[in-house]
Amino acid sequence: MTHLLPTLSAIVITRNEAHNLHDCLQSMHGLVDEIIVVDSQSTDHTVAIAQQHGAKVSQPADWPGFGPQKNRALALATCDWVFSIDADERITPELAAEIKRVLQAGDVGVAYQMPRLSWYCGKFIHHAGWQPDHVLRLFKRGTAQFSNDLVHERVLSEQGVATLQNHLLHYSYRNFSQVLAKVDAYSSASAQQAYARGKRSTVAGALGHGAWAFVRTYVIRAGFLDGAHGLALSISNAETSYYKYLKLWQMQQAEEAAVK
Repeated sequence: MTHLLPTLSAIVITRNEAHNLHDCLQSMHGLVDEIIVVDSQSTDHTVAIAQQHGAKVSQPADWPGFGPQKNRALALATCDWVFSIDADERITPELAAEIKRVLQAGDVGVAYQMPRLSWYCGKFIHHAGWQPDHVLRLFKRGTAQFSNDLVHERVLSEQGVATLQNHLLHYSYRNFSQVLAKVDAYSSASAQQAYARGKRSTVAGALGHGAWAFVRTYVIRAGFLDGAHGLALSISNAETSYYKYLKLWQMQQAEEAAVK
């Protein structure tokens, strides 16, 4: 009897990722059986690139946050296994071969995490809290879902977790204009999430959180060992934290003004 290999779906959520998406999808060539792209109303060539790679594309009109959007993509997957990947990530040939081996082994009782190596404006970062960075991305369909967090979502698996050896590459920040854009976007989403959970802040509190983020990244997590890039990363982490709590304080001001 011929043993049928398990099938694999890749799921990706996008918004204006034309500069990333081809390399992301190309890195999965020969590994996955279907690609699901849930796009948030991109205005560049993201959808056309996805279609060129044979992806099934969905474009919901609203943006519910990262976790809920990834659950939408997950709901469209039809294969035995699912691999969740972001548009700025790449599967190396070594990781692809390892994934094939574990699927062929047929162990359906675990989900798989893998180490991720992230790029910051010209250099892969090996300290500053970015290593080791294990991310759970491979699981049997029907055994996991994403948390409903607006940002910093995670996979919630019903099964045990095993660890792969090869890295997933993450081109998270290619230049400092992208850093500034993400500082703004992530601090806004994090502030909204914190506000919904009842957290509150002050200007002094925002300053304190920013300072602590710098110390944690640069000193405690040894960002200084990554040289100038580690220093720049530590500063941008401090900015993200500072603006998160400053925006949270601004939300409080708006709420108080509304009830007067």
